[in-house]
Amino acid sequence: MAGAERRFHSRNREQGTVIQDEIIQLVDACNRPCGTAPRRLMRQYRYWHRATYAFVLNAQGELCIQRRTLSKEVFPGYFDLASGGVVGAGEAVHVAARRELEEEIGVRGVPLKHCFDFRYTDATNHVYGSAYLVRYDGPLMLQAEEVADAFWAMPEEALKLHPSTPDSRMALERLIRDGFLSVNVTE
Repeated sequence: MAGAERRFHSRNREQGTVIQDEIIQLVDACNRPCGTAPRRLMRQYRYWHRATYAFVLNAQGELCIQRRTLSKEVFPGYFDLASGGVVGAGEAVHVAARRELEEEIGVRGVPLKHCFDFRYTDATNHVYGSAYLVRYDGPLMLQAEEVADAFWAMPEEALKLHPSTPDSRMALERLIRDGFLSVNVTE
């Protein structure tokens, strides 16, 4: 990777919920809430659900990139180009985005800019995603259970990372294509 990388290493943090038993908000094919299910059943039956993608930019325009732990149920060991995750039962999407930012990398109290919503499907997922931008230059505290490592990279360099999670890659490509990375996040 070109340029100097600033890496942040995991610190142990308590994990309050056993992930497989976490109750997830299910939605229909039109993104309307239609029930709830434990995460394991949502994955097993490929139920439609919501997820958040918070792209964290520093003052130099670099993105915070995470390396997922090998214990992650989906895309283990991949580069994740955004912080985020599934939306809990009854949880508002923006609240889930804030929760995931704090849980995964310790970022809190920063403005979220909602950019767009999108659909992502593959052999194992049916997702309605919400993409956000965040400006942040403070310290990171990584969630050891989910984030093996983190570093900063320019968006174009981030797209060259392999393997990367295809859903976050798709959202980043749209952020770039639609010009979201060239505007002030707090607008």
